Amino acid sequence: MALVNARDGDYTVSFIRKSVVKATVTIPEPYVLTLSNLDLLSGRFPVTYFYIYHKAKHNSSSASIADELRKSLANCLSHFYPFAGRIISNTETHEPEIVCDNTGALFLEAQASNSLKELDLYNLNKCLEGKLVPTNQEFPVQVQLTNYKCGGIIITFTFDHALGDASSFSKFLLMWSQIARKKSFSFCPDHRRNLLRARNPPIYNHSFDESFISCSLHDIHNISTPRTLLKRLYYIDASSIDMLQKIVSIDGTRRTKIEAFSAYIWKIMVKAIDKGHNKCKMGWLVDGRTRICTYSEKVTENYIGNALSIAVGEASVSEIDQALLSDVAKKVHNAISKVTSAEHFLDLIDWIEWKKPGLMLSKIVLGQGGPAIVVSSGRRFPVAEVDFGFGSPVLGTVYSTIKKLGVGYINQRQGAKGDGSWTVSAILWPDMIEALESDCNHVFQPMTSNHLKL
Repeated sequence: MALVNARDGDYTVSFIRKSVVKATVTIPEPYVLTLSNLDLLSGRFPVTYFYIYHKAKHNSSSASIADELRKSLANCLSHFYPFAGRIISNTETHEPEIVCDNTGALFLEAQASNSLKELDLYNLNKCLEGKLVPTNQEFPVQVQLTNYKCGGIIITFTFDHALGDASSFSKFLLMWSQIARKKSFSFCPDHRRNLLRARNPPIYNHSFDESFISCSLHDIHNISTPRTLLKRLYYIDASSIDMLQKIVSIDGTRRTKIEAFSAYIWKIMVKAIDKGHNKCKMGWLVDGRTRICTYSEKVTENYIGNALSIAVGEASVSEIDQALLSDVAKKVHNAISKVTSAEHFLDLIDWIEWKKPGLMLSKIVLGQGGPAIVVSSGRRFPVAEVDFGFGSPVLGTVYSTIKKLGVGYINQRQGAKGDGSWTVSAILWPDMIEALESDCNHVFQPMTSNHLKL
């Protein structure tokens, strides 16, 4: 793969070095890790996180930062050996599988022509698009270290979704940072994907036909995107989150922050959709860890792989528009509650078993059924903890390199300062962006370098 300089936007990124990092301790011989049924629901989308470090110093040399990152990454891959493998298609089932052969992770180094404070962090289309080396299908893990003139750095981590979900990737980054700082491990990763195998015989629940569909990788890469989607980054102050939660928590019922936040988004959404639609949807990713119990064994929070389902709420535009915020929050709560049981996840695993071979995806993500927004909560995703020995980041969030998406997407992360503020990454159509930013409550504040004290 040739390194080509990126010149999109207001600055240039020059790629100066690439290397392959292999695990220091390998398994005795290569073997194939069969994906679980919930892995087949991931869509194989690339998942990218980016972390900003204001003044990164390690022995006063940026080169030593790269060396130390590679060294600790090699150690981390020894504990996350599937992440150093290859994802290929099984010749018989035509389903993806992980060949754990220590192919390694791709590590890239780059130099930006500007400083961090010059970045337009709000406009992610302008800030990062074209500044990352395109995803290399040979490596399911790709890391890019970009140095800025001010001495700061941005590290991006890109994963193939077949490897896992946000919880899996958070564990990977957490262990990597603990290794880099020579700290003891706070957990032990569980790579037993057979924990999520179907029951025998599998039970067919027809209700899943309404929410999920069989599809191919070609279908996913060619999702119909009827509207322009903009990528934006926002700062949400803790006082705004507390205000929303207080408004929706009435009559002795305390709603969660995500329920309150989602209700607010749903209310804004009905003002920003085409008049031709009389219904709209919201979706929420729900983690099955600690909920799923298969064959008398509970799937713990240390499970590495995909363990997600999606809750979907639907209502008429007029119903949401006229309802109190607290009533909308109740709808959010009821929709999410339907997919939090162990039975739901076991039925979903069985439904996929019936539909194999192939990939599966939620219809809402494919853009079927009208306008919708999916909310993903990353409140447990580590931000300040991702310290590789040169200080904690000032920002850590998700960035999507996906070109086509059939749904609006909002991802929430805790702010790096630990003050209760949120960082929100959004992929939304222009009218929704305008509606959020023009709302009198000013909940969504465009992210600036001042928020990060750059």
